[in-house]
Amino acid sequence: MTDPDLTTPAPANPANPDFAGLPVAVAGLGVSGISAARVLHGLGARVTVVDGGSGPGLAARAAELEALGVTVRLGDGASLPEGTELIVTSPGWAPDSPLFAAAEAAGVPVWGDVELAWRLRRPLPGTGEPAPWLAVTGTNGKTTTVQMLASILTAAGKRTAAVGNVGVSVLDAVLAEEPYDVLAVELSSYQLHWAPSLRPHSAAVLNLAPDHLDWHGSMEAYAADKGRIYEGNTVACVYNLADPATEALVREADVEEGCRAIGFGLGAPGPSNLGVVDGLLVDRAFVEDRAKNAAELGAVSDVNPPAPHNIANALAAAALARAYGVEPKAVREGLRAFRPDAHRIAEVGVVREVTYIDDSKATNTHAAAASLAAYRPIVWIAGGLAKGATFDDLVQGAAERLRAVVLIGQDRAVIREALERHAPDVPVIEAAEGQTGAVAMAEVVRTAASLARSGDTVLLAPACASMDMFTNYGERGDLFAASVRELAGE
Repeated sequence: MTDPDLTTPAPANPANPDFAGLPVAVAGLGVSGISAARVLHGLGARVTVVDGGSGPGLAARAAELEALGVTVRLGDGASLPEGTELIVTSPGWAPDSPLFAAAEAAGVPVWGDVELAWRLRRPLPGTGEPAPWLAVTGTNGKTTTVQMLASILTAAGKRTAAVGNVGVSVLDAVLAEEPYDVLAVELSSYQLHWAPSLRPHSAAVLNLAPDHLDWHGSMEAYAADKGRIYEGNTVACVYNLADPATEALVREADVEEGCRAIGFGLGAPGPSNLGVVDGLLVDRAFVEDRAKNAAELGAVSDVNPPAPHNIANALAAAALARAYGVEPKAVREGLRAFRPDAHRIAEVGVVREVTYIDDSKATNTHAAAASLAAYRPIVWIAGGLAKGATFDDLVQGAAERLRAVVLIGQDRAVIREALERHAPDVPVIEAAEGQTGAVAMAEVVRTAASLARSGDTVLLAPACASMDMFTNYGERGDLFAASVRELAGE
């Protein structure tokens, strides 16, 4: 999300007078919490922000909000402000937080920023209806898919934005002075948990794999929160044909009469699905007489980059766009115009006939598996903070593609043990312990280069978080690219 402007109060919304004088507690002084506090204050609510943290950064944010008339309590993330009638929480606050236990005991409802935004939607001029939401969730691929979708909608001549867990704050989007025609909304499982009223036009669950289980408590709870995105859909519930768990969520959803289940996959599509035929992206869902007809939406080569999981992302984005009524020509133009964010299967160089790929964003096993499936032979750079993950399935699926592995990071032993079990003949080199940052990455890249042969790919897809050695996955990828450039003598 972009940082909100704290210099002036948000304008009041006369269509939503119910917040005037309402005592509201906002949980968290991060980007979404600041945005919620500012919006609620502009609507006339009596806002108190609570945050368990402290420090100069939080104090500066608190001072800016207090200058607007918002009360801020730092170092207090547990107690419920007296008289509170509503809590609006930042996405990262777990359901078992003491604040929410106190709210439940007092009968105080808890909303997330997405729920607040949904309730603050305003009718578009001339239509009487708010801008529809085309929503995307999944363990991996959400940001890329939503950005592809926004690019397609833009190509169709619509005023739109990628919002939610990416790009523009969803609150800022629904209250924008110049309204959007339609929104491409990325939603995390955290956001969906706190959005009980959300009813998108159409939605997609891209995939499901274990993630954030410490927050949700179980895989079942995690999947249930992801599945909330389908509730009340009016046109299409888009699911992944290669991931039966996503279809199961569609079957369990309570949707509007006439809403359709639309599958996407990398094979030839059946009726009501999107897929691939002879290198073409094909729609057999949003055409007349779909038992016999199909629409060409573009070519695999229009997808950047054309890795298998990214083609799946493109099909999901296309399905949502088609559900909204976008013509095939705009789908092709939007995909051609799209450029992925940094650190997502990005080619950073070719040195002595070896290709170097930065997929530092692959911070879990599911994302790394998709990246590994796109190349062969591979010198794989893996490791970091495993977050409790296991690696047997990942290694077993990729073993035949591996030339060698360079292990980094705190939890490398878990990956090494999986390699010993499932790829015992693959050479494994462990980077020196204790090194971090640029020094560590330069050594890792030199080691990977020494193991690679002409035609190989050196792939940074760590399957782990980065904070044990780097500031974040972005720095990890930037240093990888810099080390490749150094290797090339640039």
